[in-house]
Amino acid sequence: MVQAPRHKVFVSFHHVDQAYKDWFVQFMGEDMVDQSVEDGDINDENLATETIRQYIRDRFIRDATVTVVLVGSCTWQRKHIDWEIGSSLRATRLNSRCGLLGILLPGHPNHGQTTYNPRLVPPRLADNCNGNDAYAKIYDWVQNPETIRNWIHTAFERRSGTPPNNSRQQFRYNRSGNCNVGWSS
Repeated sequence: MVQAPRHKVFVSFHHVDQAYKDWFVQFMGEDMVDQSVEDGDINDENLATETIRQYIRDRFIRDATVTVVLVGSCTWQRKHIDWEIGSSLRATRLNSRCGLLGILLPGHPNHGQTTYNPRLVPPRLADNCNGNDAYAKIYDWVQNPETIRNWIHTAFERRSGTPPNNSRQQFRYNRSGNCNVGWSS
């Protein structure tokens, strides 16, 4: 079996799942180039929403070829996750579109099940996982770098296939409520 090439990966995650993100980046090591935003990289207190979105896209996602969304139980609620996915799916003059995949973390209610509840994953990610030729896929957390490397490469290759669905209006605010309830349309 031929080893999948190394890709520049933007890891999108909710800060409560920082330990998983850190482990993922360390575990994947030389198999990927981490393009992620770190805590404190953006001081968004006095910035307009569109300025933050563009900053994330142009500074962090710009060189990425694949976005990996680490999906914990509250990830679906987070505006920055939504913005990062939306920016990853948009091809602009400066940036190509990223491949996209989600990984259900062990604490997610659907981890280890044969299907997942689309209301418990970020809505924009769920929008892109429909159909036989879906733009994105969602997998369960594994500790196998070869498997993850292949997922990342497959997401990279899907960029030129079915166009992504980025039509949903972007979050203005974080969603509130019980993390396991899910979003409303």
